[in-house]
Amino acid sequence: MSNYLKIVNAQIVTPYRIIQNGTLVAKNGKIVSAGDKPVEINGATEIDAQGLYLAPGFIDLHVHGGDGHDFMDGTPEAFLAIAETHARYGTTAMYPTTLTSEKKDLLSTLDAYAIANNKNHKGAQLMGMHLEGPYFALNQRGAQDPRYIREPDPEEYMSVIAHSNCIKRWSAAPELKGALPFAQYLLSKDILPAIAHTDAIYEEVIDAFENGYTLATHFYSGMSGVTRRNGFRYAGVIESAYLIDEMDVEVIADGVHLPAPFLQLIYKIKGADHIALVTDAMRAAGMPPGDSILGGLKHGVKVIVEDGVAKLPDRSSFAGSIATADRLLRNMLTLANVPMTEAVRMLSTTPARIMNIAAQKGSLVEGKDADMVLFDADINIRKTIINGQIVYDSDTN
Repeated sequence: MSNYLKIVNAQIVTPYRIIQNGTLVAKNGKIVSAGDKPVEINGATEIDAQGLYLAPGFIDLHVHGGDGHDFMDGTPEAFLAIAETHARYGTTAMYPTTLTSEKKDLLSTLDAYAIANNKNHKGAQLMGMHLEGPYFALNQRGAQDPRYIREPDPEEYMSVIAHSNCIKRWSAAPELKGALPFAQYLLSKDILPAIAHTDAIYEEVIDAFENGYTLATHFYSGMSGVTRRNGFRYAGVIESAYLIDEMDVEVIADGVHLPAPFLQLIYKIKGADHIALVTDAMRAAGMPPGDSILGGLKHGVKVIVEDGVAKLPDRSSFAGSIATADRLLRNMLTLANVPMTEAVRMLSTTPARIMNIAAQKGSLVEGKDADMVLFDADINIRKTIINGQIVYDSDTN
């Protein structure tokens, strides 16, 4: 079997342009070249893209599940099944995400990650864990279980981090007592603090940003906007994220959590370099509508899936996304009128930069991992390639 992979006749999507009739060559899972010049390599495995788009693999910073599984099920099998499910929709790298829970359930999920990450599988690469909670504002909990919401506890979070070296990001409400020392400790362990489920006002967000909270988790969802206190107006996290140019935001571009005008507004103000598109997908992603569970099977919250989103049974609140990465890209193109290069950038280059993996992933340039997606003009995924190996092919799956 050849160590070379050659893809010809592709529209290669770079962060700033589309190379027509392009050729990409990879060797041993790394990109060797990408451009508009023909390349002759004897014995290479060749794919004729037939004019399809060839983009960097999609990087999902925030995902909970899919195809009937949730990471909070706490089993390696769930991790692998979810990774394979999302690979079918173009995700080549993901950060499995937890929900607010008991500490023992969190630790078992971290243990399951470690086991799954050591197994060979035909799915998206597991890049590290994203812990969502339990340090949240109760008023902004959304579908997070209120039984487990609490303020940052140094003894607790230090023991969790000591338990596992796979944690890469932790989302919390920065206005809580102890939230700033918590962020500083995360940074000392190379873990990214992120703002989530928060009632913070501008002054608190500035403090948070300066202490490392540089990413807003699922922007607009579970966070404060303009509020009034004793008659005075205060800017919330939403306005703060707009005002702080350097702050990054996650966007659930499923068209439901954020309909078209919001997608257009966020793109207009923040731009592709500070937006990471995320699925925030729960176990019902890739499955038909109906009853489902948010979180682990043992202690999860019952939800109903309809209208392209998961809702609490009383329909008082959204309970999670069922999006896949292809849907995010399609919506940014059609609902937000974003150019292809910039829409792809929000699913690849920008997430890679946010998570400090841009040296290996996020664009199709020499030396980076050969993580790629082939799709048509309607964003139907035709092939997903990870480290130069085809993990999904619509012609055979």
